[in-house]
Amino acid sequence: VQLVESGGGSVQPGGSLRLSCVASGFTFSNYAMGWARQVPGPGLEWVSGILSDGRTYYRDSVEGRFTISRDNAKNTLYLEMNDLKPEDTAVYHCATARPGLVIFPSADFGSWGQGTQVTVSS
Repeated sequence: VQLVESGGGSVQPGGSLRLSCVASGFTFSNYAMGWARQVPGPGLEWVSGILSDGRTYYRDSVEGRFTISRDNAKNTLYLEMNDLKPEDTAVYHCATARPGLVIFPSADFGSWGQGTQVTVSS
């Protein structure tokens, strides 16, 4: 499994970024995928997820501002981030959910990439 993220950067509050993740080494279309960030203690927490059937999940703090999508033909996962806030600052990792019954936000992590840094500050 290989997950390669891109698209992070530094923006001012209210700005936008689009993260991308190219996946390889597994059947992308069969997996629930998502974006996660590092938090003290627990480690990774799901920010947003998308099931193989296209249903989506968003953490309350990003609902209405972030949009997750997937292109199975390109084995690529996206996260459109709008109206960014300083509290969105983090390293964002593309991740697979462990196969089985996947229920966000408690889904187990399978694999994840190195991450891309998002910094929001004035």
